Amino acid sequence: MAKILLVEDNEMNRDMLSRRLVRRGYEVVIAVDGESGLALTATESPDLILMDMSLPILDGWEASRRLKACPSTQHIPVIALTAHAMSSDRDKALEAGCDDYDTKPVELDRLLEKIEALLATSNGVRKP
Repeated sequence: MAKILLVEDNEMNRDMLSRRLVRRGYEVVIAVDGESGLALTATESPDLILMDMSLPILDGWEASRRLKACPSTQHIPVIALTAHAMSSDRDKALEAGCDDYDTKPVELDRLLEKIEALLATSNGVRKP
């Protein structure tokens, strides 16, 4: 079973997305800000991270940069999640080290395709 770290500060978004991912067979670990997301990455070793970009304490842009700068976490795929749908936001997320980008509100089927594609190519991990 693949483990996904969901870094999301909005309780409604967090609850809805985590329940839908669990129903699809994923184990979900939740962080509510970028700082706790970094800490949980170190202790939980997720297979993939869904990173909200607008977070308190440490935003998703900086958290993603730190994850990708660290040799022990740089291999973990990160999908940026943001309500910003401008092409410059996608570019900014990729420059921060995110492996993919998706917009809110989340369209689950589209997001699942991205999750499964990244899991299939990272360390031989497969979808659930």
